[in-house]
Amino acid sequence: MSSLVIKDLHVNIGDKEIVRGLSLEVERGKVHAIMGPNGSGKSTLAKVLGGHPDYTVTSGEVLMDGEDILALAPDARSRKGLFLAFQYPMEIPGVSIANFLRAAVQSRLADGEELEATEYYARLYEKMDALEMPRNFTSRSVNEGFSGGEKKRNEILQMAMLNPKYAILDETDSGLDIDALRIVSGGVNKLRGPEVGILLITHYQRLLDYIVPDYVHVMVEGRIVMSGDKDLALQLEEKGYDWVKEGLQEPAGV
Repeated sequence: MSSLVIKDLHVNIGDKEIVRGLSLEVERGKVHAIMGPNGSGKSTLAKVLGGHPDYTVTSGEVLMDGEDILALAPDARSRKGLFLAFQYPMEIPGVSIANFLRAAVQSRLADGEELEATEYYARLYEKMDALEMPRNFTSRSVNEGFSGGEKKRNEILQMAMLNPKYAILDETDSGLDIDALRIVSGGVNKLRGPEVGILLITHYQRLLDYIVPDYVHVMVEGRIVMSGDKDLALQLEEKGYDWVKEGLQEPAGV
């Protein structure tokens, strides 16, 4: 079973329910986009999939290739093939990108197996070239003093090096100008293929001009209330989200 399956997921932060019975299947080889207004629970969903401790799953399942991962720590989920690109990547002063990525790649090797330095750097530079990142980037501390575009390119570089089975990209377009959006989107498109399922979370249709999704889902008040193809994103760009809310048979928050 090669898919990431979310079944009737309910999530609280404190006493407030944020995700209310969400179900979705992301197959390997497909790109799913989730759109929705502010406060609909999109980023909460991404953080829960990644294992953020501030959120409580009250019911439901998340199955990765048939295995429930909700009981796993974030690093265990990552080693099994899940990747989360953050909306707001953290700075890690004093840790170079080269050493950070080398430790991450090493952690995925079998016990006793060592990462060969020449092979590692050859692969790293290949991925950096594809993302139009200068070689001296590797000596910089992770995200420290980076522009928005540099932070997002660094997230996609991590994705390229870790080669996940499933990638959740939380508002990858946030804070990017047109040139940075083009470069980052190009990096994501180079990573598309039959072995990776991608879940894009975004507010805006413009990202989907560059990364064309197979499916688009609309999330309102913690639920997916509408799904379609890329044309749905164009409708949302034209009409906004009110027309979706008005078409619901019951309030999304019930």
